[in-house]
Amino acid sequence: MLAETICSAASAAGLGIAAITAYRKRFLTATRIAAYSLVPVGLVLTGVVAWVSGIALKPSVWAGFGVLGLAWLLFMTTRAVERRSGTTRAERKAARAAEKNEAVAPGASAPSLGAGSRPRPAAQAAAKPGKRQESAAPGEDFSDIEAILKKHGI
Repeated sequence: MLAETICSAASAAGLGIAAITAYRKRFLTATRIAAYSLVPVGLVLTGVVAWVSGIALKPSVWAGFGVLGLAWLLFMTTRAVERRSGTTRAERKAARAAEKNEAVAPGASAPSLGAGSRPRPAAQAAAKPGKRQESAAPGEDFSDIEAILKKHGI
């Protein structure tokens, strides 16, 4: 009963403010204020206020809100951890698929790719620019790197 009276008083005050605003020739604002001020009366007439006041005093309802809050908290925590790791489920799935097709020799424990670039040997650096080198150094075999590049279309 008290909630209905408070809602009716709030609506009456809002309609009064809307009337003063309309008197000042601000009709759009007055219409918006009138719309907001009619909401509490609408809630009283539909029974929402009685329903909310009935819910507020039941402990089982508050326990339900607590469980919903806990579920929301767990969901948001998992989202934050997932964002912090920088990967999504699809990215992790793609990474697992890429691990299976990685360029690793059958008995190797690590990928066969080495460091990105090596410093040039002193003999090669001292060679004259006008002379062409006839072949690569005897210990260098780039066939595995060429296979990886071809696999990725490079």
